[in-house]
Amino acid sequence: MNYFTDPENFKEQCGYTIDGVWYPRVTKIVEIKAKPALYMFYGGAASYKAGQEIAKISATEGTKIHEAVEKILLGETPKVDPDIKPSIDAFEMFLNNNSLQVDKELVERRVCHKDHRYAGTVDLIALFNGKFGVMDIKTSQAIYRDYNLQTSAYMEALLADFPALQTRWILRIDQVKNCYVCGATMRPKGGNNKIRKGRMALCAEGQHEWSDLQGATELQEFPYWKQDFQAFLGAKKLWEWENEGWLKKVGYL
Repeated sequence: MNYFTDPENFKEQCGYTIDGVWYPRVTKIVEIKAKPALYMFYGGAASYKAGQEIAKISATEGTKIHEAVEKILLGETPKVDPDIKPSIDAFEMFLNNNSLQVDKELVERRVCHKDHRYAGTVDLIALFNGKFGVMDIKTSQAIYRDYNLQTSAYMEALLADFPALQTRWILRIDQVKNCYVCGATMRPKGGNNKIRKGRMALCAEGQHEWSDLQGATELQEFPYWKQDFQAFLGAKKLWEWENEGWLKKVGYL
């Protein structure tokens, strides 16, 4: 739950000011949707405070990965912390194995839909393996359907300037250890060692033989976005209802 101290704090946390006009941020709007996986995470944590600490560390790791990836896309050579190097190595392998053409002006591009009144920041707009579209980069443990709400809002906002947009992708970048014995994977992100069963029965506690940390990428394409955008508008309506008081104070409603 978010707590705001005053209208300016609300505006800073929840949106962008573009050409003198404030717009709510796409990622803040979609937070209104229930997230069962997140509830399960907190339910499995030792306490809510412990869960918050894990989430905070995970967010920091995710930010570092995003910043390194952005520099690579801009043609720079980032200084990569050892704790995220497997992820960055995996991303560079992904680039080597695919055709990704990126204009530097289309990396971390701010978008705004003036009619529907929202704004956001797109990770990149690119020509990928012959298709032109939006690519959003995630460092989560899975590709969640929620991401389609976010990317559909970007697609709709970009159509006026990029009518040739064809599709959208989610690129997930992660790093795990693999058990040589049972094939399980361990994801140590945020200091929380999440173990998933492989094809065989899990080793008994303490019997796993883990590999070094290895990077991994997962890509999914979602070309059909119109229905997702209608769902985004529904989420936006609910978010506006939830924050009606603050939105009136900042002059949005």
